[in-house]
Amino acid sequence: MGMKIFRTKSTTPGDFDHTGLHKCLSAFDLTFLGIGAIIGTGIFVLTGIAAATQAGPAVVLSFVIAGIACAFAALAYAELAAAVGGCGSAYGYSYVAFGELIAWIIGWDLILEYGVATAAVATGWAGYFNNALTAVGLALPNALTKAPMQGGIINLPAAGIVLILMVLLMLGMRESARTNMVMVFVKLLTIGVFISVAAFHVNPENWTPFMPFGWSGQSPDGKPVGVLAGAAMVFFAYVGFDAVSTAAEEAKNPQRDVPFGIIFSLVFCTAIYIVVAGLLTGMVPYTQLNVPSPVAHSLHLIGVNWASALVATGVIAGLTTVMLVLYYGLTRVFFAMSRDGLLPPFFAEVHPKTQTPVRVIAICGLLISLIAGFIPLGELAELVNIGTLAAFVLVCLGVVVLRIKQPDLPRPFKNPLNPVFPLLGAFSCSGLMAFLPWTTWVRFAVWLGIGVLVYFSYSIHHSKLQKHSA
Repeated sequence: MGMKIFRTKSTTPGDFDHTGLHKCLSAFDLTFLGIGAIIGTGIFVLTGIAAATQAGPAVVLSFVIAGIACAFAALAYAELAAAVGGCGSAYGYSYVAFGELIAWIIGWDLILEYGVATAAVATGWAGYFNNALTAVGLALPNALTKAPMQGGIINLPAAGIVLILMVLLMLGMRESARTNMVMVFVKLLTIGVFISVAAFHVNPENWTPFMPFGWSGQSPDGKPVGVLAGAAMVFFAYVGFDAVSTAAEEAKNPQRDVPFGIIFSLVFCTAIYIVVAGLLTGMVPYTQLNVPSPVAHSLHLIGVNWASALVATGVIAGLTTVMLVLYYGLTRVFFAMSRDGLLPPFFAEVHPKTQTPVRVIAICGLLISLIAGFIPLGELAELVNIGTLAAFVLVCLGVVVLRIKQPDLPRPFKNPLNPVFPLLGAFSCSGLMAFLPWTTWVRFAVWLGIGVLVYFSYSIHHSKLQKHSA
């Protein structure tokens, strides 16, 4: 039994050449998937709130620090995506490095991370969508925009958008990637307009004092403040680049293109975040940015009202791509776990015509739309943060372990300064986990406890490795 739970499997990208999924994504598509996942509420919402409540104009440094922590994780993902391959992301890499039980736990964690994140973003999307409808005089009644706990019947826009994305993902990856590209273009255009308007309204006096809260400290009500606390908050603006690694089996040249997509999308988005945060705090005093939509609010304060309507368009497009890529990542991790026998093989079927795992897409879509429609998700969203950080820590450690266990494994992309960078990644992501509330840790432990029960009652007995070794 002891050996069973630590059995590892050995894979290379070549093992995934004939899995039935459609190899149609270029390096360009993968980069756009990364940008689609990363640029969402982070830029339109978190920048202002973190500046107002935690870091002041030095929120720019918070983005730099969070970006560096992510860069270490991104380099680790890039190495393992190119050397190990597969669409299971951190789950697949952990299976090769640490063995089956750890892989199962991280896969179970990724299902929670991607599933809750998609539903939480759908709820945010529904709010912006309803605001847009209200602006043109077509507001939906409260009963159709609120969950039962909030006094409504169903959050219809939230449930509806998930079902639309479900159909899109079923049609095929080529169509999904094209839609993502159009939406990413819309949001980049929006950000471009904001930058060009804001650049002419900067008042350098708004940048002093630059670090009103210092590097770290506590507010009078006991909450962490300072540049480092701001980094822990805005870190979640970067979550999503790891979903690029779940596209490895649909990339035309995964060993070259997946590392490129992961690293380039992260660098590009970090640069945009820093520029927007700098301009936002230069346009208006940071104390005025603690509002639900700081970018639109700041444009309104300087009297550029047409631009705030434009920002709303960017947010709706932005959140749509975030949902699309996270939902896509969820289905591919689920598919990989099912193919390995750890979840029922029913889900590992690929539709011969669309070359997509339609059963997984349908089941995940129906569940997420029910959660988004009937459960208010504010509290649960923090589970996404802890789940992501846990995955990042394991992927960083996985690089170090595999360099020792399999030194001769071909590595088309190599982490510079091994083991320094991967260990810095594991250390910085663990450090950010320490800033999360203890209730989040408790919920996370409960979910992982359920996962362990499922593993020992079903997965350990049905694993494909079990059948090979029997």
